[in-house]
Amino acid sequence: MKDNTIKIVDEVNIFDGSFDPLTELIRKGARDLIAGAVEAELQVLLDGFSNVKTLDGRAGVVRNGFQPTREILTSVGSVKVRIPKVRSRTGDPVTFRSVLVPPYLRKARSLEAAIPWLYLKGVSSGEMGDALKVLVGDEAAGLSPAVVSRLKTKWAGEYDVWCKQDLTSDEFVYIWVDGIHSGLRTPAVDRIDGNSDKLCCLVVIGVTSAGEKRFLAVTDGDRESKQSWKQVLVDLKSRGMNVPKLAVGDGAMGFWAAADEIMPEMKHQRCWVHKTCNIMNYLPKSLEGKAKVMLKEIYMSPTVDHADKAFEQFVKTFEAKYPKAIVCLQKDRDELLAFYSFPAQHWQSIRTTNPIESSFATIRHRTKRSKGCLSKSTMLHMIYKLAMTAENNWNRLKGFNQLPEVAKGVTFINGEHPNQQQETMINQTAA
Repeated sequence: MKDNTIKIVDEVNIFDGSFDPLTELIRKGARDLIAGAVEAELQVLLDGFSNVKTLDGRAGVVRNGFQPTREILTSVGSVKVRIPKVRSRTGDPVTFRSVLVPPYLRKARSLEAAIPWLYLKGVSSGEMGDALKVLVGDEAAGLSPAVVSRLKTKWAGEYDVWCKQDLTSDEFVYIWVDGIHSGLRTPAVDRIDGNSDKLCCLVVIGVTSAGEKRFLAVTDGDRESKQSWKQVLVDLKSRGMNVPKLAVGDGAMGFWAAADEIMPEMKHQRCWVHKTCNIMNYLPKSLEGKAKVMLKEIYMSPTVDHADKAFEQFVKTFEAKYPKAIVCLQKDRDELLAFYSFPAQHWQSIRTTNPIESSFATIRHRTKRSKGCLSKSTMLHMIYKLAMTAENNWNRLKGFNQLPEVAKGVTFINGEHPNQQQETMINQTAA
């Protein structure tokens, strides 16, 4: 079977010091978007000739390989593009000319600004033309609504299939959960009470026993309520997901109440970044520097005993004048120190919700500057495209060889395996 995928090959020198993960993320987004858009353009052309047949009933216009490879210079490196060709079997001349990548295009506009904009705003058919102008200039104005519609339908279809993926083949050890709040608002007509409200996307990322990180859920929620998170967890279980050993998230969510009901055996870890920010809200700015250093002493301690001492020192220092800050810290004490029961190699990853925060930094930045209303489906498809691009660039979890032990239910002692802990104690006694 012939491969009809649009061929786009990237070139980047990872040894010249110019390579970085963000640039790679942008390049991957550019590659996928260009490929999908050109394919949609081609399909619209073929659909227009679907009724043209040869005398023996075959299609009158068909694919016919690719044009010679062209290199397009972009601000994130060169991209080699091969545009497909078509052939007419009826004798009438038919050619395919991409609006997105016209014949003589050799240099694209700034992709650093274009790609996030294309994903976050370009999913709207009314704005796709303006978005593509950033990439290729005024030539994109001719991109037909049919092409835009086909792209949106394709993304929606991909999202629907992804939401139903079977999860029974993998064993998930950790999950990170968070609610991504957008500056975009739902139209009032979409709500029962007739009021507009800010959109919230509930996100779950999991890591398998093999160390591979994957998005498990990207769905809309009602202000991170217990009921919304309960529906997410019920859906994940119905798709075959096991109960992870640990969930990492912010304390201000309905997730924890839902988790206690749906997955009561799963342990909880509060995000230290969120907790630090919450505590700072109760302290004057003049003390923020000192307080952050003391909080870091807690979660960077080598053992839970050292962490307890640092914890008490923080309480002793601020309790008299700033009791609300201490209440904010103490109410989640056990959940903040849960990571000590897991491998030390994983501590950096499971102390915070950074896997989600870093993946959605772009969307948080972009949606704060977006105005107007978008539908829930448009927002979800847009975030889904960003999520899949980010996922393709993830590395396995550091210390992944320890994950099978965690999956078996082994409780680590100050980050060490019980067997390793015993050996350490025997050696210390012998010495």
